[in-house]
Amino acid sequence: MGTVLSQAVSGGQADLDVVAARRRRARLRAVLVVIVLLAAFSVWAVIDGGAQLYLQRFFDGITNGLLYGLAALSLVIVFKATGIINFAQGPMAMLGCYLALTVLELWPMPVLLAIVIAMVVSGLGGAVLERVLIRPFDPDNHMAIIIVTLALFLGFNALAALVWGFRPLSFPSPFPQGTADAIEIAGARLSYQAIGTALLVVGAVVVLELVLNRTRLGLSFRCVANDVANSRLLGIDIGRTVQFSWALAAAVGTLGACLIAPSTYVDPGFMNKILVYAFAAATLGGLDSIRGALAGGLLTGLSVSLVTGYLPGVGSELGLVVGFAMIIAVLQFKPAGLFGNRAMERV
Repeated sequence: MGTVLSQAVSGGQADLDVVAARRRRARLRAVLVVIVLLAAFSVWAVIDGGAQLYLQRFFDGITNGLLYGLAALSLVIVFKATGIINFAQGPMAMLGCYLALTVLELWPMPVLLAIVIAMVVSGLGGAVLERVLIRPFDPDNHMAIIIVTLALFLGFNALAALVWGFRPLSFPSPFPQGTADAIEIAGARLSYQAIGTALLVVGAVVVLELVLNRTRLGLSFRCVANDVANSRLLGIDIGRTVQFSWALAAAVGTLGACLIAPSTYVDPGFMNKILVYAFAAATLGGLDSIRGALAGGLLTGLSVSLVTGYLPGVGSELGLVVGFAMIIAVLQFKPAGLFGNRAMERV
């Protein structure tokens, strides 16, 4: 009997290994296709408009892509822990940005310090939000929770308009932003703000990886993200872990909003457009992949920058259309994304 069970377990593991290998090959093929398409488009773009224009578009796409990836991270964090998409993530990040502005107005201080304070307060707010409005619902009733996040989307936008009004506000950059504060590479300008933003985003991702891999709450989060039922059997506090995911997502979203704001302006709806690109990045990279969110953000930023810059009739005002098109294409041809995993169930 023991031999039969051992053979059955070995056979089941072998089947899982075969499936995993197939997925890795499929993922590699998809990534290679994307790389080839981007390379082909890049060659055509250089021939059509010259290397200087292409490099400028490339730098802009990378910078924007890192920010889209950071916004996508906040979506992926909640999705991994709960299986739902938080449609209120954009307005939550917008409120965090307004909070940083208010802190700067009340107490003059370095911009980065104000951003950190806003991230901490936003994280606490996300934890309270999960405890009061999300946890009372059945976690398996995803539709009810999604409706709550949609209501929060509208409510937070209205709250921001009520408190701060609709007047666009400027957000100071934590990095030098003058016309001379840039380096030139083959005629293309790479601003210190773009370099600083890129370094800060990469640093935030490294810290996030350390939190998820080296702390007890982070390990609990990874366990819950992989298997809720077994996590409960192991004695992990599911509610506390989900609350941690909402707090972490709120803090990450606030950082993203504060880094995006200097290149635009702050008003109650300024993160709604970014939310579309974040959805595109998360869908492309895989809604259950944290590293995939960053990769998806880079691909989204590059795609939007190159397509709106080179294709005739597609200007920057149609960037959202490109984002929506990417979401539809990924859901149609590769729903799990480039780096995501489809749910695998053993029977």
